Amino acid sequence: MAEKGGGAKGATELKKELQRLVEAIVEEDESDDYYCLEVTDHAIRTLFVLRNSKSNQPQESEKLKGLYGLSEDSEGVPVEFRCPISGLLFKEPVVLASGQTYDQPFIQKGLKDGHQTCPRTNQLLPHTVLIPNLSIKNMVVKWCKLHNCEVPCRIIDNDQENTAKNSDHLIELLEKLSSSSLSDAKSAGKELRMLTNRFPSFKALFADVSYAIPQLFNPILLKEIYSDDDLQEDFVATILNISIHDNDVMNMVSEIPSAVSLVMESLKVNRTEIKSHAAVVLSLLSALDSKKHELGKLGVVKLLIDLLEEGHPLVSKDAALALKNLCTVVENREKAISEGAIAVLMCKITGSILTDEMLKILAKLSSHHKAIEQIEEHGGIVHFFNILMDNTDEHNKETCVAILYTMCYNDRRKLREIRGVENACEILTQVAQTGTSRAKRKASGILERMHNFAFVSHTT
Repeated sequence: MAEKGGGAKGATELKKELQRLVEAIVEEDESDDYYCLEVTDHAIRTLFVLRNSKSNQPQESEKLKGLYGLSEDSEGVPVEFRCPISGLLFKEPVVLASGQTYDQPFIQKGLKDGHQTCPRTNQLLPHTVLIPNLSIKNMVVKWCKLHNCEVPCRIIDNDQENTAKNSDHLIELLEKLSSSSLSDAKSAGKELRMLTNRFPSFKALFADVSYAIPQLFNPILLKEIYSDDDLQEDFVATILNISIHDNDVMNMVSEIPSAVSLVMESLKVNRTEIKSHAAVVLSLLSALDSKKHELGKLGVVKLLIDLLEEGHPLVSKDAALALKNLCTVVENREKAISEGAIAVLMCKITGSILTDEMLKILAKLSSHHKAIEQIEEHGGIVHFFNILMDNTDEHNKETCVAILYTMCYNDRRKLREIRGVENACEILTQVAQTGTSRAKRKASGILERMHNFAFVSHTT
């Protein structure tokens, strides 16, 4: 750490230290990026201290430090919590296009003065949009509270200006995404994915800029997307980023036929990452009541069953959620049964794969007489009793009892097999006493029907 002296001796030592650091920066091997950045950061802090020691306006310097909650000796402040330009504790950290974080007032001044390169990396900036770094800001707040320091407050409120700049940059990226140059489109796609993933303020622009969503799904762009896996992955990830936790955007996306088609086609590609992102988007779409019938007519039910059968762990859970959502509609339940869902679900349950999710879908289907027959064909009743005996998850037990109840309620002939298994293990009797409130109610209902069935059989 550079010495903070105000006299001639201190200034001389600071100059020597600065000279040594500059020489190290010039002579250092550029392949060692980490070392270069550390030395550069040290040089910037040394230069800042030297400037303050030579300043003719000490009161201004003290005022600036006071605003940032710093004492004259700020050695205790971690370097990652200081602006590389000022050396002061971050007040309003923002990310530059180079990926480096600076304090907004200081970097903004440099940009307004016409500088078009990153101060730390000397990288030429493709744009001058500043994105709030909420992660660093939160860490600074926690650090200040932990060390009993005053939490720095903002100097200027530039939210409106930043929003306008971000909107302009979003438009630029969307235009670049639709350009005839595949390399430009891929670059824009990658940046859009990063910005919508890391910064809620940028993600929110898709709801605020009226034509952003339609522009995102223009035919020229979609043609490019289908031709390149990298671009398609970034694009589908961007759709996910802007849709998740934002019902307004999700509704806008759902109303664009080409968007739904893109998601469906993305589930058929070989790259798992694309399928994974698309499965999450489809699970969001399937939760919209207005889209359930439409998605069923488009063949989504069969597509989801195939994904479950394929069984990739990054895709299956979201595919199961989407299928469960769609099966709240009668027509989709019938489609699922006719497309072989029961066999796939029973196979997964037998293998203890996503048991919770598979049982919930099966519960949706079990009221249909064809589903009941197919469940019995795959040994479902025995499997359900095995889960009741061996599985420690009370929710899974509850779902199993609910399925057994639905089966015997809709087909009295199944009571005979259920009664035979129950007589051997008395697990339903146990559940009726110790299960969840719903499980107790369903188990008691089955036992009562079994008793009535036995009484009728005996009297006849």
